[in-house]
Amino acid sequence: MSYTFISGATGGIGKAFCFECAKNGDSLFLTGRNEQKLTQLKNSLLEKYGCDVEFFACDLTDQNSREKMLEYIDGKQINFNRIINVAGVDTQKAFMEYTKEKVLFQLRVNGEATVCLTHALLSRRENETEIITISSMSGQSPMPYFALYSATKAMLTNFFTSLHYELKKEGVKVTVVLPGGVPTRQDIVEEIKSQGLWGKLSAKSPEFVAKKSLKAVKKNKVKYIPGAFNKFLNAIMKIAPKKIVLSFIARRWKKHSKDAF
Repeated sequence: MSYTFISGATGGIGKAFCFECAKNGDSLFLTGRNEQKLTQLKNSLLEKYGCDVEFFACDLTDQNSREKMLEYIDGKQINFNRIINVAGVDTQKAFMEYTKEKVLFQLRVNGEATVCLTHALLSRRENETEIITISSMSGQSPMPYFALYSATKAMLTNFFTSLHYELKKEGVKVTVVLPGGVPTRQDIVEEIKSQGLWGKLSAKSPEFVAKKSLKAVKKNKVKYIPGAFNKFLNAIMKIAPKKIVLSFIARRWKKHSKDAF
């Protein structure tokens, strides 16, 4: 049986993908850090849709934990017709305020885990497979005071754009999604509010992002930016002088700091 794999399944965007895919009758394989939350999510999906749900609690920063999850997948003889990479770390602060542990944590979740899992799951794919990866508008430009996050998201955008063309003739559709603000936690809700009209126009709900992303990958779009205002911002960032853009970002984001993990 073919499954849809969703990382970061218990977070806001991940959970929205779970319910959207379950509504479409998909069998799901979910992962996240917290087994209790995964159990609760599975029960909610079963109660509402009665779909087939497997899960494995995994520390994505730990290669051994990832290998144990893959062993579980192989033991169940699970293959995948869709891979949805949602898990990510959005720590936001001046670089020198990071600890070494926080630097490695963000790099491993956003970069290493996403790429390594995609590689492993592609070897367990069906003939026709879809890949959706949640990147960010923040990866479209270097971002002072959000430097590590924007760099890892730029890496994901570039990597999965390349993969789109590598796998195009192999029946694999690859779409990278670049949302603006998505109100998934209270700290993000407050941050969006603090940005005034700009934040309000940029923000899209997790349900909107999930539903539109699934449609985008069906059409095999290389990149999908949710929302007209975010598409407009992306166009402006391409033509505006880089020095002006970076100075604006530095002034704006110097005021914000969060360490959600």
